[in-house]
Amino acid sequence: MAKSPSHKIEIDSGSGFCFGVTTAIRKAEAELERTGVLYCLGDIVHNAGEVERLRKKGLITVDHDEFSKLHNVKVLLRAHGEPPSTYETAKQNNIEIIDATCPVVLQLQKRIKDAYDKSSDRSNDAADDPLIIIYGKPGHAEVNGLVGQTGGSAVVIQDKSDLSNLDLDRDIWLYSQTTKSIEGFQEIVAEIQSRKTKGSFQWFDTICRQVANRMPQLREFASNHDVILFVSGAKSSNGRVLYAQCKEVNPNTYLITDETELEPSWIEGAESIGICGATSTPRWLMQKVADACNPT
Repeated sequence: MAKSPSHKIEIDSGSGFCFGVTTAIRKAEAELERTGVLYCLGDIVHNAGEVERLRKKGLITVDHDEFSKLHNVKVLLRAHGEPPSTYETAKQNNIEIIDATCPVVLQLQKRIKDAYDKSSDRSNDAADDPLIIIYGKPGHAEVNGLVGQTGGSAVVIQDKSDLSNLDLDRDIWLYSQTTKSIEGFQEIVAEIQSRKTKGSFQWFDTICRQVANRMPQLREFASNHDVILFVSGAKSSNGRVLYAQCKEVNPNTYLITDETELEPSWIEGAESIGICGATSTPRWLMQKVADACNPT
């Protein structure tokens, strides 16, 4: 790619790891520095490049089946959090947990568990208990951890169409995965209110503001550049949401996982190129994309 002196490149200062991911990686690096080996339950972050960087330092990623077969080792729990069953398995197998669950997620887990315990105590009939709904992505690690606080009884919905399958005349308590959009949550609240004919409805905005506040900031960033290169891992739910925000504001927005996916035609003639990413995108990877735009 020929170097163009007209390319002005800016890396979004607000993009990159959120607090929870930063803490998890620091804990992993500290342990790897001491011992040279550490297990991690699931990808420590939804970014293949960062996972590979830590693998080279000695981080071994395992799934839940592999985790259940481990004994007498140290295992990191990533920022997404885990259900109570994971901690029970660790106790039974003498696994030392290095808990890097994000404090925001931990607080949400506690709120849901307290609510579930309280609701279960008030009647002998589960059908009379409030229906706990979690607005989130089914199967997502954080959501699995939240559902686990209710013994598996909470219902997960992705959008308002999922509400058609539920008995909305029961008492309802609504929570949200921490990384969902505020607008999407408000839409769910409004839809339940419009459909409900009896029973109570309580909703709790449990969305992380560090993540949510990135949306208006990213939209402004995207509008200030000719081309936007959004760098995100393929597994990142947060990345897909933030990319869509950029694309809505700036049609010349392209989603890439690393610098090798950059197409020269995208930035040809562009005076201003903005580079941004998800809460799981490392700064070093965004810098590599920037360097690829103006190779020396």
